[in-house]
Amino acid sequence: MKRIILLTISLLLAYSAFSQDITGAWYGVLNVGTKLPLVLNISEKDGVRSATLDSPTQGAKGIPVTAVSFENEKLTFSISNLGVEYEGVWQNDSIIGTFKQNGMSFPLSLSRTENKDGANSRNGARPVSTAPARPQDPTPPYPYHSEDVKFENKAAGITLAGTLTLPQEGKDFPVAALVTGSGPQNRNEELLNHRPFLVLSDYLTRNGIAVLRYDDRGVAESGGSFSTATIDDFASDAAAAVNYLKTRKEINPKKIGVIGHSEGGTIAFMLASNKNNGLAYIVSMAGMAIPGDSLLRMQRYLLSKAMGISDEDITKTQEVMDDITAVVKKYPTEFILQNMDSLATEVSPDSLKGNANAKASFQQMIRQTMTSEIKSLINCNPTEVLAKIKCPVLALNGEKDLQVPPDINLDRIKALVKGKVTAKKYPNLNHLFQHCATGLPTEYGNIEETLSPEVLSNISEWIKKTLK
Repeated sequence: MKRIILLTISLLLAYSAFSQDITGAWYGVLNVGTKLPLVLNISEKDGVRSATLDSPTQGAKGIPVTAVSFENEKLTFSISNLGVEYEGVWQNDSIIGTFKQNGMSFPLSLSRTENKDGANSRNGARPVSTAPARPQDPTPPYPYHSEDVKFENKAAGITLAGTLTLPQEGKDFPVAALVTGSGPQNRNEELLNHRPFLVLSDYLTRNGIAVLRYDDRGVAESGGSFSTATIDDFASDAAAAVNYLKTRKEINPKKIGVIGHSEGGTIAFMLASNKNNGLAYIVSMAGMAIPGDSLLRMQRYLLSKAMGISDEDITKTQEVMDDITAVVKKYPTEFILQNMDSLATEVSPDSLKGNANAKASFQQMIRQTMTSEIKSLINCNPTEVLAKIKCPVLALNGEKDLQVPPDINLDRIKALVKGKVTAKKYPNLNHLFQHCATGLPTEYGNIEETLSPEVLSNISEWIKKTLK
């Protein structure tokens, strides 16, 4: 499941007729457990309407909207790679509607007036009054060296940007390269005003371990395109990060490891399986160790159950998504795009065949599933790479992780990895390794804790013990 963080995607323009002039900025606040100000910016050129979305609290600006339409006083827009859909009705110079993302619905009203919660697309300022505290965020001055760096992925022909932190004293440091989870992420893996990789790098560096964290390709200061990238491309970027660390005189080349979260954990497995990378260790924080299509199916089930959706509705959803997944696995992207209408009809349940609105929804679901990253995840089977890993592995999961189920993934890692595996499941922690109530993503932003202190300590101590 895509996280609720708003991410960069490809831009497609939509053609529609205007009954009112709706160009300009529209402000609203999305309540997803925490209040998330949003700004929809609508523009028109030569009769073509387009839009972007800002999420100031998350530091995200100019997110391209895939399609936007305003007809018969009804506004709709979608952001396909994020699974976002919005539909609202014009009422007294406001738009009253519903924001949907990945099976979840939230009321969202938009108005011309900048709201009191601080949504501001002009300067990207973060609303202090509504954002929960982030007590674990470190603040300068830091008791260690921090250096902004750039390094090349020569195979891809792109430059990646990041931050290297080095302990204040000593030399030949052990080091960890951090690899983010799914979706476009900056070097801090920032989402919902949390910065897990900033907190993790700060803790490790204070404890004598150097850290390299970097922006995903196409994000922030890194070059390249995210929208066309696959998990293999992200693994190539991570390998380039490891190669860069080998050039730094402050780093012990025999003590280089990778820490990956979620999809990043799977990428850590991929790198460790290639002995040429020379990794001394890896840490999987909720890394996927089962086939991607199976994982996504489990995600849908667990999230739906936690949200109180009926078994009957879960079954119907799973049947449709199974058919959509089969289509995405079977056909190349170009074929799907050319035959979208017939394929949407094919995956429609008999009871909904002929329903134009249902067909449009299924087309949207197919588009969301066929993005380069999601398609590569669906086709990813970590079994072969796990069996080739010989370096020490620390595998961690939260007991209430609804995105990467802990037991089946930890069991698979322990069974297949040939090197020494230390596996741990933490009570009451979610996919982000926060103490939580339900594990649902709607809690993420409202929890003040960014990373469990126990997890931070366990990772640091395990690395130091392993590299003795």
